[in-house]
Amino acid sequence: MALKIAVQMDHISSINIAGDSAFALMLEAQARGHELYHYTPDRLAMIGDDVFCALDPVEVRDEKGNHFTLGEKQRLNMLDVDVVLMRQDPPFDLSYIAATHILEKIHPNTLVVNNPTEVRNAPEKLFVTEFPDLMPPTLITRDRDEIDLFRAEYGDIVMKPLFGHGGAAVFRVTRDDLNYGSLYDFFAATFREPWVIQQFLPNVKHGDKRILLVDGEFAGAVNRVPAEGDLRSNMVRGGSPTDSDLTDRELEICVRLGPSLREKGLVLVGIDVIDGMLTEINVTAPTGIRAIQNLGGPDVAAKVWDVLEAKVTAGS
Repeated sequence: MALKIAVQMDHISSINIAGDSAFALMLEAQARGHELYHYTPDRLAMIGDDVFCALDPVEVRDEKGNHFTLGEKQRLNMLDVDVVLMRQDPPFDLSYIAATHILEKIHPNTLVVNNPTEVRNAPEKLFVTEFPDLMPPTLITRDRDEIDLFRAEYGDIVMKPLFGHGGAAVFRVTRDDLNYGSLYDFFAATFREPWVIQQFLPNVKHGDKRILLVDGEFAGAVNRVPAEGDLRSNMVRGGSPTDSDLTDRELEICVRLGPSLREKGLVLVGIDVIDGMLTEINVTAPTGIRAIQNLGGPDVAAKVWDVLEAKVTAGS
């Protein structure tokens, strides 16, 4: 059965197809004969309970510099679409939140992935705190006295903005770091939200593992090793992907998270694990599909579409 698939994303002309998971999902959907449409979130329009959008029919190709062709715009009622992939990158700001409210109007009659209500209620660096026993010691605050107490107890810490993404503004602060006061002032002037303060995990030098779960089940993993002289392992920050099997501890984490992810309708989720410690649960636009496949790992995009096709069929 050919499905109508609308992909809400940053404009397709701006993406890096080598690592973009939305593009991997589009390639797989096209290969299965589904109709693909592209739109940016600013095109959504809500009138009462109806949601309309100007969609671009799109054909995709795995060719750098020649990876898409757009057709003539079509204004559609989004209830006439079978699946919406909400895949634009953070920031998780008011624009992002507004899009989740609008897409709530059509879900689940049109299957929105991930569930927009739960995406809004599960920002990655907060949702993870529902599983404190799986995490390193973590503080969420912007209060200097609380950070001082935490730092006095744990020594080396990592500071990052609560709604940051892609490894931006992630800093290690050692116990005797003279830059701490200046860094606090910088964060206070730059970020209005609270910050994440975590105990530094020295074994991050061996990698920060991205594990993908599809409908609450392990689907694939890639270990991201930081570049020499850098704390951050994100591939957009120079981290190197290596293939990776799961440890018993990492399998335990997946099993613990699975039921909650399924219950919330979070079909595609990326979790980050450092030295057996869960640090984030990414539900907005998790990456890693292409890196896993390029290293000879499972075809995660195929697993996603197996699940989505089954869900649409069950709901029709």
